[in-house]
Amino acid sequence: MDKKDIYEHLAKIYLDASLNKPKKKKEYPHLKLIFFFAITLIFSFTALILPQITKNKFQNSEIALVIQPDMAKINFNFDPAKKEIYSVNLNRLNLTKYKSLAFAIKKGSYKDITFLRVEFTNAFKEKSEIYLKNISHRWQDFKMALSDFKGITDWSEMSNISFIIEQWNAKEKHGIVLVENIRFIK
Repeated sequence: MDKKDIYEHLAKIYLDASLNKPKKKKEYPHLKLIFFFAITLIFSFTALILPQITKNKFQNSEIALVIQPDMAKINFNFDPAKKEIYSVNLNRLNLTKYKSLAFAIKKGSYKDITFLRVEFTNAFKEKSEIYLKNISHRWQDFKMALSDFKGITDWSEMSNISFIIEQWNAKEKHGIVLVENIRFIK
């Protein structure tokens, strides 16, 4: 045998051996199909279900005009005074489109029994008030209908809203009441 025959013989052995190698089987033949259905399901959920969730979330939300987002501290001391007032100037604000007043409130001491008077005044000097009797030492939200303020006939030009603590409505002669997030709700 000469070199040419040896090379041909080795090439034949090599090529036959490489052609006879067993092919690897695909371990997951349906992986692409499963992946496609998973992506389709995710997009379907996003397109169909998510808008319903956000729609329900915003249906329960309220449209509000925030007057005082910060906390106001009514620090009362009845030795020289008979009442303590925290007033917010409304600058002739038109409240005809709003239905209620809302705010968060708490008293400084859990022992103190304090009543709070909420009073509206309009540009025509009409006044109306409501008393809050159950003020807690923990933050609580109050929502009061504007229609409950019977003394106000015209809500188109409101002058101010006042939060008043009177001596005869407090057990202690001094204390603190905190009011925050004062807003009008449509």
